[in-house]
Amino acid sequence: MTESALRTAVRRSFGGSVPAGPRRARRWRRGVGVPGALLLAWLAFLGSSIATYAGRSDGDPADAAVVLGAAVVGDTPTPVFEQRIRHAIDLYNAHAVRALVLTGGFGAGDVLAESEAARRYCLAHGVPDEAISIETRSHSTRGNLVEARALLTARGLRRVLIVSDPLHERRAVTIARDVGLDAYPSPTPTSRYVGLVSRGRFLARETYFYARYLIARALGVRDDV
Repeated sequence: MTESALRTAVRRSFGGSVPAGPRRARRWRRGVGVPGALLLAWLAFLGSSIATYAGRSDGDPADAAVVLGAAVVGDTPTPVFEQRIRHAIDLYNAHAVRALVLTGGFGAGDVLAESEAARRYCLAHGVPDEAISIETRSHSTRGNLVEARALLTARGLRRVLIVSDPLHERRAVTIARDVGLDAYPSPTPTSRYVGLVSRGRFLARETYFYARYLIARALGVRDDV
């Protein structure tokens, strides 16, 4: 059977016409094009808001700094994590906060929890043990903040500064407020993600996870990112 005969047979069977290949393709592109364009515009807006928010830093005193976890090598914080810890120590020494809440559990193959490595670093740099609280269970940004909430509540600490990389702050502060924290941004003054490629990759990653979190929140689904 020829293509023309096949098309005629299908049309007769369903009582209607079957669009030709090019016409069907054009309709498909129109159908996908508008939602696709809207999605891209939304992602671009989110990326822009993340980049803009990265420059915000709350200068008012707070009860505590919540340091979001990052990788460790052995018992040593990676450079990214070290910058977060050092910034928290600077806040403490400047009397901008009176307590440090260090978060992060055990990564794959770790012999020491991220928060414990951070605690040792803080102690070695003069922060008294009584000013430090840690949790060792979390493995995500949301997990960090949920576990931090329990520590903050137990110590009666309310206003907190979220310490992380600048491009991480938009998502981190949003989640912190969603889990009930009176949270404000305090990004590290410098970042390891300074090159165009590394910064672009980090921004793309944060845009993806922030979008995923917002969609899950709108749907009433918990997304542990």
